[in-house]
Amino acid sequence: MDLYEHQAKELFKRHGIPVPPGAVASTPAQARAIAAELGTPVVIKAQVRTGGRGRAGGIRAAAGPATAEREAARVLGMDIKGHLARRVLVEAATVPFEEYYAAFLVDRAAGGFLAMVSGQGGMEIEELAARDPGAVVRLPVDPLTGLDAGAARLLAAQAGLPGQAAGVLERLWRVLVEEDALLVEVNPLVCTTDQRVVALDGKVTLDDNAAFRHERDLAEPPGGDTGGDTGGDTGGAAGLEERARAKGLNYVKLDGSVGVIGNGAGLVMSTLDVVAGAGAAPANFLDIGGGASARVMADGLEIVLADPGVRSVLVNVFGGITSCDAVADGIVTALELLGERGHARPIVVRLDGTNAEAGRRVLDEARHPAVRQVSTMDAAAATAAGLATAAGV
Repeated sequence: MDLYEHQAKELFKRHGIPVPPGAVASTPAQARAIAAELGTPVVIKAQVRTGGRGRAGGIRAAAGPATAEREAARVLGMDIKGHLARRVLVEAATVPFEEYYAAFLVDRAAGGFLAMVSGQGGMEIEELAARDPGAVVRLPVDPLTGLDAGAARLLAAQAGLPGQAAGVLERLWRVLVEEDALLVEVNPLVCTTDQRVVALDGKVTLDDNAAFRHERDLAEPPGGDTGGDTGGDTGGAAGLEERARAKGLNYVKLDGSVGVIGNGAGLVMSTLDVVAGAGAAPANFLDIGGGASARVMADGLEIVLADPGVRSVLVNVFGGITSCDAVADGIVTALELLGERGHARPIVVRLDGTNAEAGRRVLDEARHPAVRQVSTMDAAAATAAGLATAAGV
């Protein structure tokens, strides 16, 4: 589970990592009140589970309460890569003297942990690594020994961070381990003009499989959406991931225009590659798993179509345990439930395997105007990609 910035910073505070004072607002009036209580210039930050907020205009400075109210009104409701900003973090403005980058993550390829630290922060780490690979220090961390004070001091020194940053690095490591996180990232981690090291941002991904070991209070404050999601940016992003999780489905939001539904991780991954090869980028993908029923298929299609970034949908199913006629029934059921919303975007369906002919007959008899059947995966991906491109013109 990806946390919002304000949730990540709550975890940071519990582990003794300095963060700027602030609070979450869901209305411009609340933002004004928080700014007045802080009594300093503030920064209004959209709370969405995606990067690129600054470039999208989702982070704005405000000199005082009146400006904070005005800037919050601009940010609230903003769509950032398909994520709707329903809340903002109103935070005391911090003047950085230097900016750094720090992250700890699970390195699946190496079967361990990896620390990534740089003396240059405030930009996308991918851009920095491409431009200057030597600027990012990578240090494998042994799961048995971890990152102690001595290793943290060495890591800070190698990356060109001041000595006082070592303690923060050690605490960030503790967040990863003690909170069962897959990723803990701060960009930027800053040294202020009075020589304090402060986490100006925070990105944390928790391992859902370890949730039973924790009693976390990550509830959203009042005033958010009422769509039944626990997250704040529903509609095509993290809120959809939570809805999918509640239904036992695996859904991941991406940044393209073709929604992808398949059964089984291998088929879904192959479908993403074929869509990309056809000249389009996937908007999301959803794995309905083996043995999917009509209800599961209907739930999956409803979630994928709720993503505003989707211009076309590709349903690619190879029936094994999953019966293709049940998948077809689910598509028809979902479109009946969606009504007019089901007509808005074309749905390309490729069925093969168990009861494929019966499934095709179900769709033929339904004669839904949004559905197009294609017999091969490559042709189906090309059709979906072409429809998505045409819809974006």
